[in-house]
Amino acid sequence: MAENEPGSESFLSHLFELRDRLLRAIIAVAVAFLALVPWSKNIYAWLAKPMLAQLPVGVAMIATEVTSPFFIPIKVTLLAALVLALPVVLYQIWAFVAPGLYAHERRLVTPLVLASTVLFLLGMAFTYFLVFPIVFGVMKTFTPEGVAWMPDIGAYFSFVVNMFLAFGITFEVPIAVILCVKVGIVTIAKLREIRPYVIVGAFVVAAVVTPPDVLSQLLLAVPLCVLYEVGIIIAAIMTRSGRARESESA
Repeated sequence: MAENEPGSESFLSHLFELRDRLLRAIIAVAVAFLALVPWSKNIYAWLAKPMLAQLPVGVAMIATEVTSPFFIPIKVTLLAALVLALPVVLYQIWAFVAPGLYAHERRLVTPLVLASTVLFLLGMAFTYFLVFPIVFGVMKTFTPEGVAWMPDIGAYFSFVVNMFLAFGITFEVPIAVILCVKVGIVTIAKLREIRPYVIVGAFVVAAVVTPPDVLSQLLLAVPLCVLYEVGIIIAAIMTRSGRARESESA
């Protein structure tokens, strides 16, 4: 295809727009990161609080790598910056996709961006305030006699990020269900029909991404199933209201 053909120009314009959207998202994260760097130690201390609360008195976490005391707080700050800039990042994603949507679908962009942000943050809060104390308490209970439980800060950071992502994405399930229904990928009836497979899949996913104890797996699988049902209910309400508006217009 020649470069001056319409299809080529359209493709290049999409690439340029994607580049601009990515740059704006990166700049938002960078600005948030620079603003938070002076408090990197405080942010790490807040993140480590659930683990430190379960360690025996006088025991602290350790750094097995020479550069860990510097890089781990910086990585934690970058994570916090990404969370702080999440509304901007999600908006850039939705704004890039929006031109390919119908007018009534574009009206959903702002509500979906806000809902996605709130749900992801709720997933992280659920993990921090409920899951972490329970999981670390279970680990403390099962620590054998004579074993000094002194977690490495690098390993702790990796564990925390994985758990935040797992629960943050889990809390996005209602958004995914609503989008699939609105776009026409699946119907409400089909979603209800595959409910047993979703429940089984939820427990399989929980077994893979959480620590190997039943309680941690339940803490992920049960919200996943509940949020799936919430997504079906909201999608059904939106579908009925859309049909009512269409009938009124007709």
